Amino acid sequence: MALRVGLIGCGLIGRFHGSNLKHLARSQAPLAYLAVCDRELERAQAYARIGGCELATTSALRLVEAPDLDALYVCTETSEHPDLVAAAAKAGKHIFCEKPLAKNYADAKRMCDAVEAAGVVHQVGLVMRFSPVFRVLEDLLGDVSLGAPLAVILRDDQFFPTRGHYASSWRGDVAKAGGGTLIEHSIHDVDLLLRLFGPIARVRCETRETSGHPGIEDVASATLVHESGLATQLSSVWHAMDDRPSTRRLEVFYERGWFMTEHDYFGTVTYQRDTGAAVTLSREEVLDRFCALERIGRDQRDERSIGALCDRRFLEACLAKRRAVPSFREALAAHRVVEACYRSARERRDAAIAEIV
Repeated sequence: MALRVGLIGCGLIGRFHGSNLKHLARSQAPLAYLAVCDRELERAQAYARIGGCELATTSALRLVEAPDLDALYVCTETSEHPDLVAAAAKAGKHIFCEKPLAKNYADAKRMCDAVEAAGVVHQVGLVMRFSPVFRVLEDLLGDVSLGAPLAVILRDDQFFPTRGHYASSWRGDVAKAGGGTLIEHSIHDVDLLLRLFGPIARVRCETRETSGHPGIEDVASATLVHESGLATQLSSVWHAMDDRPSTRRLEVFYERGWFMTEHDYFGTVTYQRDTGAAVTLSREEVLDRFCALERIGRDQRDERSIGALCDRRFLEACLAKRRAVPSFREALAAHRVVEACYRSARERRDAAIAEIV
């Protein structure tokens, strides 16, 4: 039986997931992509034509209450996520919600409690979980012979997403976004650091606003002290270089190893062990290793299918009625760290994660 899906929010990220759903439906996945919703009817209708959807509407409630839909994608402005997720959960719909879940930790926690109480499948758009580069890096870092981790430096930069192909003017409005580069973009990075290096105990963070959007930081610099004692360094930047692509540079030192990548999805990974020269895994070698780790067959090995993997995994979890990854609970852990970072920046002190309840 096909999973019947609707999508709410036809902006850039909605286009990404809508394109993935269309691709998956055409590749004989058990999926029926049926409905789209946007506050602009013409845009919803255009999406419906492209995706072959039966329904285009400006009423999110119509999708929430539709008896012929099993799952919903929530791809709206962040401020709209909590109410839509609560309504969809109450209606028994499986839910894919874009990141960040909410403008703050308290709302994100309520959303997490709602989907868990409803017993629906839930997944969050922390797509770095499906990155070939970081999945391969995670596997390489699992070698116990490396010894203790010594230093981790992660720099994440992107042009301010009110501009260019993002064209998300709402991201300059704190009432809609909740914050800037830290919560909107680097929640991916916090989730990655939690995944690679374990729980975080306390943080020290400084933020700056230079672009004239009150409450929207375009620079965040944080030291995240993990429960293991390791301190990881995160620098998150929104700039005005429109021709520069969104990039991440991650550098990791162990007692007997060094690892580096300047890519966030498809690309190379370079490493060096205690003896021998540095080795660079090519883009193709990284993809080969990723497919082996994820047990992805040759029919799904192309970059188009890998790019749609987050949506395929959600689809599979819904059909099997099993837990999806990353779940709201895992996203909540990243939200808690981000909230502590904002508290640290606001109060100019170290902030313990335990303070955020």
